[in-house]
Amino acid sequence: MDKTANAVNWFEIPATDIQRAKTFYETIFQIEMQATPLPMLFTFPYEPGSGKASGGIMQHEMYVPSEAGVTIYLNANPDIQAVIDRIEPAGGRIIIPKTMISPEIGYMCFFKDTEGNRLALMAQG
Repeated sequence: MDKTANAVNWFEIPATDIQRAKTFYETIFQIEMQATPLPMLFTFPYEPGSGKASGGIMQHEMYVPSEAGVTIYLNANPDIQAVIDRIEPAGGRIIIPKTMISPEIGYMCFFKDTEGNRLALMAQG
């Protein structure tokens, strides 16, 4: 592995209902997820070739939503509380509310999405 590269390159969040998951993430982040040639994959906005990590939501028989898998921290900058406030109205559930990690790192929050996945948010403010 290139020691200067990001350890994370791409991630996929499992979905059992891809349209429901797409609506959930578009609502909480106020974004438009990008369609791909694969009808069961929508991606978070990103710039191909930028070297920045990104990912999407994927519906496939080998993808099973879980509260017990790897934790992905999604970027909630500049205002984590604004994103948190949209989670429950969009059908998700807060598991651990906004919590300061440290003044240098910022805040985190754990939540459960509409598909049953446990994820987290992280932001400076």
